[in-house]
Amino acid sequence: MVHTACEMMWLKMLMEDFGVQYTIPMPMYCDNQAAIYIASNPVFHERTKHVEVDCHFVRDAVMSGVICTPHTSSAEQLADLFTKSLGASRFLSLCNKLGMLDIFAPA
Repeated sequence: MVHTACEMMWLKMLMEDFGVQYTIPMPMYCDNQAAIYIASNPVFHERTKHVEVDCHFVRDAVMSGVICTPHTSSAEQLADLFTKSLGASRFLSLCNKLGMLDIFAPA
């Protein structure tokens, strides 16, 4: 999450350099509810004491309103196409969502 948050903050600063103001929090979609809770909850728990500075960076970005972390169900994760082995129907569904075409399909 921290790498994505850094990239999002960099893009926001780049857009501001171009004169584009973006005042609402940028959504960083995540399917891990535990990560969302840790990032948005400022209370330190015993179970999170192994979390390093990365978590605090994301938490600060969430608390300052730069990013927000809405939950996305695992069924809607397009990255699963590239990171997991999927069944044929799920694979084709994600390919269609991305607009990918089979270049070897007969015309």
